[in-house]
Amino acid sequence: MNKRLLSLLLALALVLSLTACGSKKEEEKEPEKPQVEEPAEQPEEDETEIVDISEVEPEETEPAQPENLPADPTEKPEANAKPADPAQKPESKPVEKPSAPVEKPAEKPAQKPAEDAQSKPAPSVDLTAFYESAFSGDNVPAMMQAEGEVLDAFYPGLTAIKTNQCAVYTAMISAVVGEIALVEVQNSADVQAVKDIFQARVNYQVGDDQNPGGAWYPQSIEGWKNGSRIVSNGNYVMLIALSEGGDDVVNSFNALFA
Repeated sequence: MNKRLLSLLLALALVLSLTACGSKKEEEKEPEKPQVEEPAEQPEEDETEIVDISEVEPEETEPAQPENLPADPTEKPEANAKPADPAQKPESKPVEKPSAPVEKPAEKPAQKPAEDAQSKPAPSVDLTAFYESAFSGDNVPAMMQAEGEVLDAFYPGLTAIKTNQCAVYTAMISAVVGEIALVEVQNSADVQAVKDIFQARVNYQVGDDQNPGGAWYPQSIEGWKNGSRIVSNGNYVMLIALSEGGDDVVNSFNALFA
């Protein structure tokens, strides 16, 4: 009994001694950390850092490559090309202005051929009314209107032209020089064609050395040769043949378009 109790006491003492040794080793391995007092909060200082310029070493910067140098470093610049100053910024080249303003020559209007009263644009004119007024006197021959086959015989090709007005009157007596033809064409390009037809009528009446004139009588032929006139105003064309007074009719006709 005593032995057993003694054995338990020894075992207990051994356990306590082992426990004490273990705790001692742990204390040696893990020393207590000293408590660090947190510093008191300091007021925020300006984050701007003041740098002493004298202590800062200047950075070495490479000079900017002139614009006129080739991109490839192996290429050599032209002999006459001067490197640009690296400190100088490229400036836009001012536009060169002439020393004196260059005056443009005044544009001359396109020269138009001289236009007489016959080629100016004409207003609307009643050709029948004009005929009646021009041949209303006592000193004019008796007239009749040429139509149909008579018109085609006297003025071949005239009826084929498109016209707005066409009035042809001739003397009732063939020996008398008296004839007037008034035409307004629809197309101005036909004005010359009408004038050619009128001229052909005059040539036929006058004739030549080989063919006698259609007027037949020498006095009538002479009247057609000297007293016939062909005039035009815009799309209006007139042939007048009179022994006397033909110019007065021309003046009255031109006055309609003045």
